[in-house]
Amino acid sequence: MHSSSQSVTTVSNTDDVFEESPCMNDSKPNTDAESNQPTVEPPSKEELRLAMKAFRKRLKLTRLDDESRLGRGPMSSGQASGVVGIRPPDQFPKAVWQELANQGKLKREGGGLYSIVGS
Repeated sequence: MHSSSQSVTTVSNTDDVFEESPCMNDSKPNTDAESNQPTVEPPSKEELRLAMKAFRKRLKLTRLDDESRLGRGPMSSGQASGVVGIRPPDQFPKAVWQELANQGKLKREGGGLYSIVGS
């Protein structure tokens, strides 16, 4: 139940009468919304380079954190990290990570995770 002043389309079971909301009475289509959409530019080479550098650093730190966890025995020789993919840094837009994946530098692992190709 809404307390706003807009009416909602309702169907009466006995009369099959429809009531239209005021916003449905507009007869002209909204064509301005299509022309006002911003064009998305592909990321620059510099932005891609910086994003890849930030991704490598985040992956390296995540792997080091995984390898140095306390759950390993003190007499063990250690284990390699099991980290394969990470969520990319938030400081770059999603389009940058998609472009790096399209170029073959990163691989999409699913669930928003990416990994470096060949590692």
